[in-house]
Amino acid sequence: MGEDKQYVVKNIKEFLICYNKSFELMEFGKKFTYNPCLHSFRDEDLNIIEIFKEAGELQSLAGAANTYKSNQVKFLSGKKAYFTDSMIKRLLKCLYNRDLSVVIKGETFTNVHIEKESMPLEFNINREDNKFILEQKNNMPVSITSDGEFFFYEGKIYEPPVTQRDTYMPFYNRFKDEKNGCIEFYEEEKDDVASFVLPTLNKISSKVDIDMSLKNEFYVKELKAIVYFEKKSENVEALITFKYGDIEINPFNSKENKVQDGRALIRDMDKEMSIINQFNQSGFVRSDNGFEMLDEEKLLEFLVSGLEKLQQMADVYYSEEFKKISVHGNTGYKSNIRLNKDNLLEFNFSIEGVDNIELKNIFASLREKRKYHRLKNGSFVLLESNNLLKVAEMIEYLNIKDKDISKNKILLSKYNALYIEEKLKREQMDFVDTNKKFKELVYDLKNTNELKVIVPSSLDSIMRDYQKTGFKWLKTLAKCGFGGILADEMGLGKTLQAIAFILSEVEENDIKQPTLVVCPTSVVYNWKDEIEKFAPSLNCIVISGNIRQREEQKQNIGDNDVVITSYSLIRRDLEEYKKIQFRYCFLDEAQFIKNFNSQNSAAVKSLNALGKFALTGTPIENSLTELWSIFDFIMPGYMLNHSAFSKKYEAPIVKDGNTNALKELNNHVKPFILRRTKVEVAKDLPPKIEHRISVEMTEEQKKIYLAYLKDAKGELEEDVREKGFNKSKFKVLSILTRLRQICCDPSTFIENYNGGSGKMEALDEILDNGLEEGHRILIFSQFTRVLKNIASRLDTKDINYMYLDGSTKSEKRVKMVKDFNEGESQVFLISLKAGGTGINLTGADMVIHFDPWWNPAVEAQATDRAHRIGQKKTVEVIKLIARGTIEEKIFKLQQKKKEVTDSVINDETGAELFLSQMSQNDIEDLFV
Repeated sequence: MGEDKQYVVKNIKEFLICYNKSFELMEFGKKFTYNPCLHSFRDEDLNIIEIFKEAGELQSLAGAANTYKSNQVKFLSGKKAYFTDSMIKRLLKCLYNRDLSVVIKGETFTNVHIEKESMPLEFNINREDNKFILEQKNNMPVSITSDGEFFFYEGKIYEPPVTQRDTYMPFYNRFKDEKNGCIEFYEEEKDDVASFVLPTLNKISSKVDIDMSLKNEFYVKELKAIVYFEKKSENVEALITFKYGDIEINPFNSKENKVQDGRALIRDMDKEMSIINQFNQSGFVRSDNGFEMLDEEKLLEFLVSGLEKLQQMADVYYSEEFKKISVHGNTGYKSNIRLNKDNLLEFNFSIEGVDNIELKNIFASLREKRKYHRLKNGSFVLLESNNLLKVAEMIEYLNIKDKDISKNKILLSKYNALYIEEKLKREQMDFVDTNKKFKELVYDLKNTNELKVIVPSSLDSIMRDYQKTGFKWLKTLAKCGFGGILADEMGLGKTLQAIAFILSEVEENDIKQPTLVVCPTSVVYNWKDEIEKFAPSLNCIVISGNIRQREEQKQNIGDNDVVITSYSLIRRDLEEYKKIQFRYCFLDEAQFIKNFNSQNSAAVKSLNALGKFALTGTPIENSLTELWSIFDFIMPGYMLNHSAFSKKYEAPIVKDGNTNALKELNNHVKPFILRRTKVEVAKDLPPKIEHRISVEMTEEQKKIYLAYLKDAKGELEEDVREKGFNKSKFKVLSILTRLRQICCDPSTFIENYNGGSGKMEALDEILDNGLEEGHRILIFSQFTRVLKNIASRLDTKDINYMYLDGSTKSEKRVKMVKDFNEGESQVFLISLKAGGTGINLTGADMVIHFDPWWNPAVEAQATDRAHRIGQKKTVEVIKLIARGTIEEKIFKLQQKKKEVTDSVINDETGAELFLSQMSQNDIEDLFV
């Protein structure tokens, strides 16, 4: 060590003391004194010092264990250090790429390098009298470690490969044990020399010389292994021959080690055994003539991987029957998908070399999660092949039956075109060919903006860009014969986009064929007003009123471009509507058919129309089945039947959180749902500010709440014990409703209650401040009794207001909405369910939700009565939540429920989906 020159450390122990104690110095010469505070070592040298420190620690331990100093083990002595094997190995591995000075048996070697490679060993064998003498040429290597991991040989230190080390060590130890440094073999060991010694040496040395005098005693030829496979019945047999020159050896007859002229055959036993072991490891068993494979699965594994390894070791030949046993892996698949002249998709699939009749059983085996399928000719189809799995997945989602898969042509609805194209692209299924017509259909669907569609001139200046995009999307789907769900967030003008589409179709086609619009009763006349406003050229008729009135109106259906009726009336007049072929059918607020078992759903799904569309801001309110029901209307069969849909999508997604199933569902529905949010079209909308206010209940209100909560818990527990959880759900609903009423205002059901309401008091303050600042306010509640109590308070304060609930007639609703938007009244009290959809109240700029509803989508719809296109002010949304009550828990459930809608409609995979039907644990949590 040193700075300008190197100094020898004459006392390693003292150096380590100095190194460890930074306050001590160590003098090496006149020009260098080691100061631990000033001098440092390279990182690679620190590891070396650690090894010396370890030696010092071992010496200290040895001294502590042995009080007789004369018998102490010395690891450090002056400038010498004594290391264990493991320490030497670590030290040498620190010294790679360095010039070393090494002393071996008193001789010094300089510029020594450590090489990680085989030693260039050389051997010679000759005869002396009746003995064979094996000697090692040049100097013997010196083993630096006891296990031979490092050797000094010919001026270098070697770390040889494990194979050379392990093979050489027995010879090395034998050479060391012999006095003359040679290994002797007697005449009777001649066969061993030929079969084992010489072949083994050849593996660790490139130079094994056989003396000329022995040339006539050994037959030296390279091994050529020959394997012949043949198929016998259900099994495979392998015959093995080891050939040395002209000599052929049966591997199971070890006596055949001599040539006819008496020479000893030098056999490569290692290579022979490696071939035998390959068969053993592959699952072959001994037979009379060689090896036999009896296990089907092991045969497949051998054909997939073992055979290739064997071919690297031997020449392999096959019988004609054996050649027929092939393994169909990830290649050889062929599929065609084309759109035919009847606008149906034609699908076929084949595997090269496999009879199509066997495809049915192949996919059956795949569903059974087997690793392979054995064909009738003995060949195998690997069922874990990526390409086959992709095809199977597509076949499953296209609902192709096993009995059909073997057909040359399977007909499918063209609804599946976009899904198929996306899957082919995403999964890189290059083996599937599609025709020109199919590609054109997909292109049109994916490039709606390029479709040459002209917005009706009367609406061109009225419609916003995103609305024109929606219009073109509807036109594209109609052109391709598809249906769709326009699922824009409430207030973005779904009605206008639909009217533009209907107007365009009427203007472009001479055929008089009406379009049917089915909507909630509350917005029937709103549709008529909107059509008269934006498309006055369209002839429009509303079918409503009593039976006699409707009969008269229906006589004129054929003379109109648009027919408008309600869900309730379509059920009553269904038989007559079923006889009419409509051009298009639009369902407004399509969530009205979310229950696929309902009369609404059954009625509209039996209508006849060339194209069907759904308008809804909430295609999913509570469950994925609701989305299925809407798709069952617009494109029946596309999302399978309900049982299959539930099994394939809903159960895996909702119960198991299966993200792959959710992703697959997204891919399936994405082409046929167009949803834009207010955030996406923010430039057309004013901002919306939302906040919740946590309200303390009055003391009397709290007492009633807690007392009722306590009684309700006991009552519910008893009901669950007697009837079970599922039969107690109506009881649960009743209890929850009552608790929520208490949170709002106990006087709604308790006579002579005078304890006040925290929310009513908070509302008074909000109204006072809001009205003073000039705001116009919507107040929503699900409880009409609550709204009437609020109305009484407004009367007391002489505040003008309007009131709307489920009993309000349609004609009156329309007039009230119009009057409010024109400035009449300051406050509008609205029942959440009655006024949450279908009305435009942009005259308001403040929305108050007096009580939270279970479904956030319903609340959002209510808010959007004011926050929609046409609103020029910032809309403030206030949610009143009774602190420490069930309402807070409902609010949390709202946030969770919102993920259900967003995850599918917005093409984003949500973390979890919220079930509309709460479990018993969920219910119990509400009462905690």
